[in-house]
This record gives sequence, C-alpha cells and structure tokens, in this order.
Amino acid sequence: MLNLVHLKVLAAVARHGSVTEAARELHYSQPSVSHHLSRLEAATGVKLIQRVSRGIRLTPEGRLLADRAAEILGRVDAAANELAAHIGLRSGRVRLAANSSVLSTIVPKAAASLARMYPGLELSLFEQHPVEALRMLRHGEIDIALVFRHADGPFEEDGLRLVHIGDDPIYLISRQPDDSLANHRHSPWIGGCGRCRDELEAVCLREGFTPRIASHSDDMVVVQALVAAGIGVTILPGLALRAHRRPDIHATEVPRFRRQIHAATYGDPPDPPAIAAVLAALADGA
Repeated sequence: MLNLVHLKVLAAVARHGSVTEAARELHYSQPSVSHHLSRLEAATGVKLIQRVSRGIRLTPEGRLLADRAAEILGRVDAAANELAAHIGLRSGRVRLAANSSVLSTIVPKAAASLARMYPGLELSLFEQHPVEALRMLRHGEIDIALVFRHADGPFEEDGLRLVHIGDDPIYLISRQPDDSLANHRHSPWIGGCGRCRDELEAVCLREGFTPRIASHSDDMVVVQALVAAGIGVTILPGLALRAHRRPDIHATEVPRFRRQIHAATYGDPPDPPAIAAVLAALADGA
C-alpha cells in the first residue's frame, strides 16, 4: 500500500536528484531517506531509483510515480490548509520545552504571534535543559523540544525530526573590551551543564588550549555576576545576552562558531495544524 511519507520522500528526491539534498530538505538522515525509498519499491514491486556514477536517476516508473506523488501531496496540503482555515485552529494544545535563554527570547515572541492569530490554540511551556526536554519528548510528555547543537556535531536521537529554527552566535564574556580567547589560556573559566562544558572546551581547543574550569553555574545571571566580580571568564550564546546582560561585562563574538537552534518533534510530516503553526511562529520569532 502506498504511504504518504514514502511518496513525499520520492517527490523530494525527484526535485533534487539527490538523496543528500532530499534528506536536508526533509530533515531526515540519508539512511532514513534510502530506507523509505526501499520500502516504497517493495510496496510497488518495481525499481524506482537507479544508481549512476554521479548519484541517482529515477527509472521511468519512478518518474511516473514521482509526478503523481507531487500531485497527491499538493492536494493533501491544500486539504490540510483548507481544514485548518475552516476550523481556525479553534482547538488544540501544543506542549513545548526549551532552556531559559530560548524560553525568554524566541518563545515569547512566537507565543504572542500565535495568540493573535489563533486565540483558541493553547500553548503550554516548560523550562527544561535540552537533555531533559528530549527525554520528555521521548516519553510523550511534550510535543516540541527546542534544542541546540552544532553543525558538525552528531545528533544522537534516532527517530526524531529536526526543524532548523535559527543560528545563535557564541560570545566570550569578560571584563575587558575587545577581548579574545587567546588572552585567557591561563584564566579561570566558569562552566555550565555537561553539554555547555563540551561547547566551551570545543571553542577553546580551536585556539590551542584546554580551559581550566574553576567555577560552575547554569544561571546566566549568576555567570555574568561572577565575571563582573573577576572570578573568571566564560562563553554565552547570544540569546542568553538578549535575555539578560549586565552593563559591567563585555561580550566579544567568537568567530565561526554558532549554535544551531532546532525544534525536535516525533512523527513524520505533515505535522498536525497546531504543531505546524507553532513551528512557523518559532521560525518567525528567531
């Protein structure tokens, strides 16, 4: 039996002529795209994709089905949009978890926009570290987990779908204006959670040293107070500084090092209208 998810994968591969580009568009891994294509071939009983020297090529049967898939998916999207417009998202609840810097910057703007556009939509918010937010998502306690990662870092959560919301620059926080990481090879550093310490070590290792972490706090207010008192230096994401910034500390952007903010969800697209509305509002808010 034909499956909408399999058809969506085939249509994406046909548009891009590449499994890699299709995976990027759909926020899937490449093995996941290949798996969906294999399942579709098994369901139809025909060969849909041919491997060639520079990638892949659709067979005549694959091209025929891809064209029909585009038509089917277009009609499904239109029906979903018409239904969402008809009911006006008068009902629905979305549960979202994020860490404090995201929850105090991107999320309020998105929530205000949603309240204006869809007053019947209930948005429940939870302040959680990304690790805990992903645990809640796996256990069905929330619908969306806002998490951060790096472009070259692994994402260990199989089965989740990531929607890129935006990028967040990283800043060196110190008492000196126009500072640099290289000036603090021997300085005491302030570290946070395990993932944040990994990030700090990665930033410093690019400059050829390992930071000496002498103090620990996950609280952006506490961290900045410690820096202002001369206890140490640290790094913070731009969203944390947008949420709270002391006037007596200095922030210097770390070049070529950014966090990627993603909304993690379970399930294959298309999303339910309420979740789709929240994801769109988050992207706009970022």
